[in-house]
Amino acid sequence: MFGFLVNASLRSRLLVLFAAVILTGYGIYIQRHIPVDVFPDLNKGIVTVVTEAYGLAPEEVEVLITTPIEAAMSGSAGLTRVRTSSSTGLSIVYVEFDWDVEIYRARQLVAERLALAEEDLPPNTIPLLMPISSYMGEILLVAMTGPDADPMVMRELADWVVAPRLRAVVGVSRVVPIGGLVRQYRVTPNLLKMNDLGITPQALEEAVSRFGTNSGGGVVNQSSQEYLIRNVGRTRDLADLRNLTVDIRDGHPVPLNQVASIDFLPKQRRGDAGFNGQSAVILSVQKQPEADTLLLTERLTDALVGLNASMPDGIKTDHIVFRQADFIEASISNMKRVMIEAVIAVSIVLIVFMANARTTSISLVAIPLSVLVTFIVFKMLGLTLNTMTLGGLAIAVGELVDDAVVDVENITRRLRENRRLANPRPPLKVIVDASQEVRSGIVYSTMIIILVFLPIFAIPGLEGRLFAPLGLAYIISILASLVISITLTPVLCSFLLPNAKTMDHGETRFIQTLKRGNAWVLNRMFDNPRPMVITAGAAVFLAISMVPTLPRSFLPPFNERSALVEFLMQPGISLEESARMGAVAERMMMQIPEVTAVGRRTGRSESDEHNLGVHVS
Repeated sequence: MFGFLVNASLRSRLLVLFAAVILTGYGIYIQRHIPVDVFPDLNKGIVTVVTEAYGLAPEEVEVLITTPIEAAMSGSAGLTRVRTSSSTGLSIVYVEFDWDVEIYRARQLVAERLALAEEDLPPNTIPLLMPISSYMGEILLVAMTGPDADPMVMRELADWVVAPRLRAVVGVSRVVPIGGLVRQYRVTPNLLKMNDLGITPQALEEAVSRFGTNSGGGVVNQSSQEYLIRNVGRTRDLADLRNLTVDIRDGHPVPLNQVASIDFLPKQRRGDAGFNGQSAVILSVQKQPEADTLLLTERLTDALVGLNASMPDGIKTDHIVFRQADFIEASISNMKRVMIEAVIAVSIVLIVFMANARTTSISLVAIPLSVLVTFIVFKMLGLTLNTMTLGGLAIAVGELVDDAVVDVENITRRLRENRRLANPRPPLKVIVDASQEVRSGIVYSTMIIILVFLPIFAIPGLEGRLFAPLGLAYIISILASLVISITLTPVLCSFLLPNAKTMDHGETRFIQTLKRGNAWVLNRMFDNPRPMVITAGAAVFLAISMVPTLPRSFLPPFNERSALVEFLMQPGISLEESARMGAVAERMMMQIPEVTAVGRRTGRSESDEHNLGVHVS
């Protein structure tokens, strides 16, 4: 088969060159549009159910909310495990499905069972399915700062201006703000006045619950026109709430401000945030599983620039605390540097050993073309460029040129020998025979390398999903280089080598010296092999004995240019004290010369989306 491919390529040389040019152009185009991420797709089918129960202690949350939901999820098709977390006023249930369960089907199963579990939950507790997000979905942390701004105003801007704008960007899953103060209408009843006027707490609560709502009353026809009847009660004016009628006494309305005090006050907070030692609102932006991190980050940055220009004086929204794209861009930059260094190193070696610019150029063509073909296959298979696939390509760079070098070297040697014959054979026949002579060795070595990487695909679970793309990238690039050495390399040799002047020269002095040294070493070893066998055995034993002492880690250390510092404090510590200690830590870290910015998140964010409410205390 390989002989047929070589012959067919040499019979259609222009077609092979044209195909190589097309693949190069298409590979460059694909490289610009292939999704880029920090890790491969590790998104197992996880559905998150969040239930907020204001005022309940963790024990009540666990018994009344978490346990019924957990029990309802048991037995779902494809379910692997259920993890739960119960804290003050908040229940989180993580329902995990197997890798082969499609996420939308998993959400449908959870929603169906959740509808049955709602009957057993306390009143006014509504479990919510969180949007689909990625394991590595937190791609951006943005800090809103305003040294002189009202914390309630900042949080309102974050909830009602910044977060909706960022959610509108295609590819964003969630935007979670934390910090600042959530504005509330606070109604504090005066029990003595209520008793004097005979106002019951139930009447007060019913009156307040009707506040701020619009209702319809149908239509009325007048003068051939139809008019809508509306009861407009939606307002944010405290005077409207203060003048709210609670009841009628002796024909006179009793306004709310006569039996209670009303004001804007912050909601009891469960989380706090800071930036560089000052209070701030931090927004966590999470992406959808298949979104391109670099492209999405660019869109979010443009949106933040526009938002920053429209903010009130003193409030900024362009402080980036964490940007996952920095790590990805660094990985791509390192990959480019490795590629350039590898090409330079291989070029030097080829020039030193072959002493021929044409043979060096033919061999080097295999590196970029193999990488571009790998990108095309990635696009066809739905893979992304990430640290693992780039790592596989970086490992393979040194071997991508091997097949072409072996082929070119043997073709060059046979063409030189053919020139010395009295009746030289046609160059194309010489190239075919020379390529066939080394083809079995090239194929065997390539297959052995592929067999070494095959066990990676048998690794189960998260580890297999993480490392399989590395092996896949390596194997695809190696197979691409094999195909190139069978097709394009002989074609280039047929164009560039037969009439080259260097074909008249023999081996360089450097190569002749190396061969004499190699022959001397081999003769000494064959005459007395015992020292070499003992040395090799000792080296193998030493290597095996060092294996237990090697450090072990699931992943190598990554230079992300960001560090996560977690403070573990005594149970029961107040949020105010935690925030104070966190602010102190922020200021201490800012004193480190290498630190450019410090962002802090303490506690948890509010889980509800509508933060302007009425609280009766």
